[in-house]
Amino acid sequence: MTVFLVGEAATHADDLTAHLDPSHEVVALPADAATTDAHDDRIGADDVVVSLRFRRPSGRMPSFRLLHVPGAGLDGIDLENLRPETAVANVFEHEIPIAEFVLARLLDWEIRAGEMTDRFSADAWPEQYRHRVPHGEVHGKTLGLLGYGRIGRAVAARASAFGMRVLALDDHALDDRTTTVLPPDRLPEFLADVDFLVVACPLTEQTTGLVDRAALAVMKAQAVVINVSRAEVVDEDALYEALTSGAIGGAVLDVWYRYPSSSEPDPAPARRPFWDLPNVWCTPHSSAWTRELSQRRYAVIAANINRLATGGPLSHLVRPSRGLPAPSLQERR
Repeated sequence: MTVFLVGEAATHADDLTAHLDPSHEVVALPADAATTDAHDDRIGADDVVVSLRFRRPSGRMPSFRLLHVPGAGLDGIDLENLRPETAVANVFEHEIPIAEFVLARLLDWEIRAGEMTDRFSADAWPEQYRHRVPHGEVHGKTLGLLGYGRIGRAVAARASAFGMRVLALDDHALDDRTTTVLPPDRLPEFLADVDFLVVACPLTEQTTGLVDRAALAVMKAQAVVINVSRAEVVDEDALYEALTSGAIGGAVLDVWYRYPSSSEPDPAPARRPFWDLPNVWCTPHSSAWTRELSQRRYAVIAANINRLATGGPLSHLVRPSRGLPAPSLQERR
C-alpha cells in the first residue's frame, strides 16, 4: 500500500512514519495533486491519500481506498464526486490547543495584562500605583458556544473552571454538567444572552452566514465574537459594520475569508480591513498550530492506515467505502 501525502501533509512525513507499519511506502505529492488530475495516474486502487483538500474540476476522481483528511474540516473535500469505493476519515486532536487559545484570549480581553506590562515603568510607578485602572474578569460572564462538538466541549470545561456561565447552540448535543444546550431555533435568545460568542461549528450549507446582521443586532453592545471555526459562518460585511458602528464590542479572528491558493498566492485575508480596527485581534489561523498537534494527529492517521491494511475498523470514519459500516453520529463529531 502506498500512502500519498499531498501538499502541507508532506511536511509531516516523519510524524506519520514514526507510527506507520514500515511495509507501507510513503510518497510526497505537490499541493496541486489536491485540485488537479496531474498526478492521478500514480494513485492506485489500494492506496491512501492524506490531504486537506481533494476535488477535481471535471468531477472525475481516481479510485483509491482511503482519503484521510489531516484535520476536522471537510469543506475542502468534494464528497459528492469521490468514488464510492473511497472511504473518508478525518482527525481531531485540535480541541486542546484551540480551547487553550480561546481561554487565553478571553483572559487577555478582560484582564489586559499585556497592556499593563507595556505601560509600566519605574519612573511612572508611583502615579501608576495611585491611579490604577480597573480591569475586568471572566468570572460570572456568559460564554456562548455556537456548536458543541469536541472544540465546544473542551472550551466549556475550561471556561467553567474559571466560573463562567456556559451556553451552547447545537442541533444534536445535550445538556451536560457544564453547559446548557439550546436548539438552533433559539438563536436570537442565545445571542442576546452571551458576553462572548465562540464560533465552533463546522461550515455547512446551514451554518454559512448564520451570524448575519440580524443575529449581530441582538447581541450586547460589549459582546465579543471569537471565531476559531470557519470565517464564513459569520457574514463578513455584517461583522465589519457591527464592529465599526459599536453594535458589538469586538472580535478575535483566527480564521479568514480568503486563503493563499495556486491561483491567488498572496490574497488579503478578507475584503474588509478587520486588522485596522482597534477592537479586533487578528491571528493567522494558528490557534491549533502547536508543536504537539501534528504528532498526535499523524499518530491517529498512521493507526488508521495500519488498521485498514489488516481489515480492522477505522476510527473517525466520515464516509465508509462499499462494504464498510456507516459511522455513528458520535464518531463524526
